[in-house]
Amino acid sequence: MSRSDDGEETLAALIQASRTPEGREGLSDVLADTLFLLLASPSRLLLLRLRLLRNLLAGHELNQYAFIERCGPAAVAASVLSFPSLAPDVARAALQALGNAALAGEFHRDAVWEALFPEALREFAGLRDQGVLDPLCMVLDTCCGGEGGRGRLEELCHQELGLPILVQVVTTASQVGHKEEWLEWLLFKVSVEEQKFESLFYTLCSTNDVERTDSDEYIAKHVFLLGMLARCLNSHPKEVTVSDSFAHDVFNLHKHAAETVNFVHRGTSPLPTGNPAIDVLGYTLQLLRDICAWESTSSDTQRPVDSLLQTGFVKRLLRYLGELEPPSTIRKSMAGGQGDNHPALENAKVCPYIGYRRDLVAVIANCLHGRKKVQDEIRQLGGIMLLLQQCVIDEDNPYLREWGLLAVKNLLEENEENQKEVSELEMQEPVITPEIANIGLKVEIDKETGRPKLVNTSDT
Repeated sequence: MSRSDDGEETLAALIQASRTPEGREGLSDVLADTLFLLLASPSRLLLLRLRLLRNLLAGHELNQYAFIERCGPAAVAASVLSFPSLAPDVARAALQALGNAALAGEFHRDAVWEALFPEALREFAGLRDQGVLDPLCMVLDTCCGGEGGRGRLEELCHQELGLPILVQVVTTASQVGHKEEWLEWLLFKVSVEEQKFESLFYTLCSTNDVERTDSDEYIAKHVFLLGMLARCLNSHPKEVTVSDSFAHDVFNLHKHAAETVNFVHRGTSPLPTGNPAIDVLGYTLQLLRDICAWESTSSDTQRPVDSLLQTGFVKRLLRYLGELEPPSTIRKSMAGGQGDNHPALENAKVCPYIGYRRDLVAVIANCLHGRKKVQDEIRQLGGIMLLLQQCVIDEDNPYLREWGLLAVKNLLEENEENQKEVSELEMQEPVITPEIANIGLKVEIDKETGRPKLVNTSDT
């Protein structure tokens, strides 16, 4: 049988013609016939017909409406799932077509969701293929948005029906990667806006997971989820909403990770390190850094950092920072040239990844911004000297000096008590030297304001 005999050549020509808006406009009558033939299509023709549907539905309002009116979502799902095994290229074309239809509006999203949830979505999510993952996330994220999206999002977060789909999605993404942002937005909606972070996080480590052993607290999928959320919040702070619940979940997870990690071996790589516990520690810290900097677009919304500050947040961060060995610049200057062998460092903890100290200081700096209560708390906890020690270059913490200087600036800003204490430190030789004096820090009186200010003499 020739290629033209079974319709492949005709379909190929239609697919080519439907790539442009003008072509789609002239092929509106083709959609009904294509849907009618789907269920009876052999695999090769099914793929071509799905690709034709995908093109016909791309931004063409009349075709999108006709697709729903003719029960297109159900026809696509039934035809694809009628084969014993689901081919990735067929699944991809089907999901692209359904995603294009869902983009048209609430009426379309509801029809797509009804045809797919949960059975068909489970089948699609079970394919470990990046080409399938991206359009699947497009369908999920689109259907969970809009006016009626909240109800569908709640179904997707259902412990038995929906969360297994999300677990499969995260598993696939952590193994084969993804190219588009649909997954980031979807996971942020579920974890933060729908406040299902804790449920999803712990559902990821099912008892039959091959990644996990009895001694494992965390696995690669945990790291992937946290990395995605951290990237989304850092890249789109003005486009997302952060809840108090999520902030506390992240803080609690960070505390648990801090108890799990061994702080004996100095890290030699930034995040991700390949060690799940260390990566969970780091990504939760980066999330907390950006949570503490996040500002709602609504003046009525309390910032989640204010809720965190009521839980001993700053005290714990200062404790973590104080338990660490000093930055490398200070260690090298310590008395007697003993450096890392100095007796004072015998029981000190080390940074488990490159950037850990910087991330701690960054969280503190963001907490301090515009908050006299936090400024006073750090002074009362004896943390001023500790923050001064972070205003240096550290080989294991890029940009530590910049974050340290920002933290001290926020610590001293419009706080005369803190300014006075810093200025008095210059007169306390046992406190200031050698750790501070040898690294080129001093406090000067600003000639214009008459107030003390921190100066790094290496810049002069």
